[in-house]
Amino acid sequence: MITHTGKINSIQSLGALDGPGIRFVVFTQGCNLKCGCCHNPDTWSAQGGMPYTATEIVEKATHYREYFGKDGGVTISGGEPLLQAEFAREVFMLCHENGINTCLDTSGSILNDAVKALLDVTDRVLLDIKYTKNELYRKHVDCDISKILEFLDYLNEKGIPTTMRQVIIPTLNDTEENIIALKKIVTEHPCIDKVELLPFKKMCQVKYDKLGIPFPFADIPEPTAQSMQNLEKLLSEA
Repeated sequence: MITHTGKINSIQSLGALDGPGIRFVVFTQGCNLKCGCCHNPDTWSAQGGMPYTATEIVEKATHYREYFGKDGGVTISGGEPLLQAEFAREVFMLCHENGINTCLDTSGSILNDAVKALLDVTDRVLLDIKYTKNELYRKHVDCDISKILEFLDYLNEKGIPTTMRQVIIPTLNDTEENIIALKKIVTEHPCIDKVELLPFKKMCQVKYDKLGIPFPFADIPEPTAQSMQNLEKLLSEA
């Protein structure tokens, strides 16, 4: 088997927010999108990161296997892991050989043969659907929503368990209209068995300041706890 080397921004040994259970989370370097709400601007450039082979990643992950329990495992996030699909596939193949669950955290903006091969060894996808309107995708993400929906259609075709996530950003997607559109997407894609609404946070401002680049959403307020509760309630209504 060809051994692939990936560019890795960072590794979190025991993560609790990146998939089911306790996860060993690998953040890849490099991203193809320009999301205004991005929390990790340090992952954008494909030129940075530390080189790791897939074997090295899985050897590290196995040290924490006792903490995974029946639900936990390895998550590859980013950046955008689909840019390093062959590397991610090898990591997940080695995970399966070691009895470790695999999870892919992605924006779903790429679907090619390498990505499809990666999805063949992916136990769960965390899919970040940033908006439900294409004009917002074009303005604040720099891609078309059609690419994400094509990716989701493929997940549904293959029956890959999917957690749909959306960061709630006041003035952009904190509306009843958006939640209704999200519910329609869920109804049309039975592979989605969980939906998470995440509040927009500005703690990443320090990263932008350190890099000397402006945070595009610096002037947008964080959502209130009450507004998040209201949207959660609307989402859960039949």
